[in-house]
Amino acid sequence: MQNTWMSNKLKEVTTKIGSGATPRGGQSAYLDEGIPLIRSLNIYDLQFSYADLAFINDEQARRLSNVTVEKDDVLLNITGASVCRCTSVPDSLVPARVNQHVAIIRADRKQLDGKYLKYVLVSPLYKRALLGLATTGATREALTKSDLENLELKLPEIKSQSRIASVLSAYDDLIENNEKRIKILEEMAQRLYTEWFVKFKFPGHEKVKMVESGTQYGKIPEGWEVRRLGDITSVITKGTTPTTMKKSFVEKGINFIKIESVGDNGEIMEDKLAKIDQDTHDLLSRSQLQSGDVLFSIAGAIGRTTLITPKLLPANTNQALAIIRSKEEEYGLYLYQVISSLDFLNLCKGRVVQTAQANVSLSVLASVLILFPDIKELIVYNKVISPIFEMISKMRGEIRILEKTRDLLIPLLVTGKRELKCCT
Repeated sequence: MQNTWMSNKLKEVTTKIGSGATPRGGQSAYLDEGIPLIRSLNIYDLQFSYADLAFINDEQARRLSNVTVEKDDVLLNITGASVCRCTSVPDSLVPARVNQHVAIIRADRKQLDGKYLKYVLVSPLYKRALLGLATTGATREALTKSDLENLELKLPEIKSQSRIASVLSAYDDLIENNEKRIKILEEMAQRLYTEWFVKFKFPGHEKVKMVESGTQYGKIPEGWEVRRLGDITSVITKGTTPTTMKKSFVEKGINFIKIESVGDNGEIMEDKLAKIDQDTHDLLSRSQLQSGDVLFSIAGAIGRTTLITPKLLPANTNQALAIIRSKEEEYGLYLYQVISSLDFLNLCKGRVVQTAQANVSLSVLASVLILFPDIKELIVYNKVISPIFEMISKMRGEIRILEKTRDLLIPLLVTGKRELKCCT
């Protein structure tokens, strides 16, 4: 029963609360491999992003030995726009270090289950409390060690904590398994693309003559072409924001995709989608999206790419994302893989214009030379690759359902509004 739960300050049920530091030299001191240094950009609620994970050498790590992470440590962002984002350290990164923007919170295992603590800190009740502390101090958007130490928690006994953590972790395990399967499928799709369109080892390639293209692509299969992106698309444009129509975002409505809505792997992150009403959607006709459109970020974080699927529609986007629409349906998946490739990104980055922020113009985008296969090869390729993308889309849908179910359970379980019935 909830009335048997005990109130404790966080410092009373933990053995460590502390943040790290940035090695001397900052980013210039980071390595391509070594001991991981976890930064705030790696921390999301109940997720860890390996993108841009930094590494340091043994000497730098020795100087940060007092902020070495251990298994089941909770990581909490304590400064900046991402303040209060929280997750557990992945087992594979132990013994990593953290910088000054991330706090390590280590549970006293006799009183507090570390996994349970993670779910407590991301629950709406405690998230609001932490955000309130972060915005009322002398430093804007920052949590102090004292703030964390004195945070009041209402906790059930340790066995109940572990049972609750086990139930919620089961959802996270299923999510992680699906993410691993998606990664395998994405790697499979990438290998197929490379074999067919980079190494030219498509079915029947032995019988095809190679001819000089006169471009950076060198020799290409006879019947293939090198064409401007603008020649094989019906639309290359960019969106606009509701403010251009003196409109604003709403709490619920039609999806509006911004750069931050697009993950590093091309996935649309639903919790980062803005919303507009039907009237605004109708007014922003230029930025209305269609299934099969490719979005490519052309300002700021250049090169984020995603493929629009029917589940996202209706939807719009803003001026930082280019809308690229192929002339024919058969071009779609191939075009997405081309545009999301490192080669395409490098071609665009080589022609970046520096204004208030780096950007790529639509005319530059349209002029990028694309290797365009014979349509017969594209049709065959689509039959092979389409089931892979369909499976990825299905699994991402399953992940969203699992996340929603877990997120509904968290506030019920960690506040005692729902009890777990189990045999002891």
